[in-house]
Amino acid sequence: MQPASRDQSTETMNELRALNARFIHNFVTNDVASHDAILHPAFISIWPTGQRWDRATYLKYWATAFDPEVVVYWDVRDELITVIGDVALVRSTNKCTRRRDGNEVTGMTTYTDTYLFENCAWKCIQAQITAVAPEHYPADDTIVSVYIEGKLQQRAAA
Repeated sequence: MQPASRDQSTETMNELRALNARFIHNFVTNDVASHDAILHPAFISIWPTGQRWDRATYLKYWATAFDPEVVVYWDVRDELITVIGDVALVRSTNKCTRRRDGNEVTGMTTYTDTYLFENCAWKCIQAQITAVAPEHYPADDTIVSVYIEGKLQQRAAA
């Protein structure tokens, strides 16, 4: 039997941090099977343009979305997780440097992944991405993880 609701216990927060790390790792490694396993059947994605993608369209894109020769730097920073009953909001910002035509362009997007706790597991029911203006970039001291050319970098213990 599943509990009536979840709380912001250390165990729950660690589980959601691990899901956030898995979500990003799945993206960087184009791991559709692992990503599919954490998505709710009713999943929807909302892009910065306002475009909505259903689960099938999103997973098809996921298979080839990250190219380490184009995306030379990717980090996750400013992680904020809130649990309200059986819903969790997992928010972070990504800094990304893309190489195009010999030029590197850096920018940031922030995302909110909404998880539902159902059948004793957290499943992502919605992912929404928003562009971040430079004046709102989170500081480097909030970095959680870094990928360089698709490879996770070891971080020094704090």
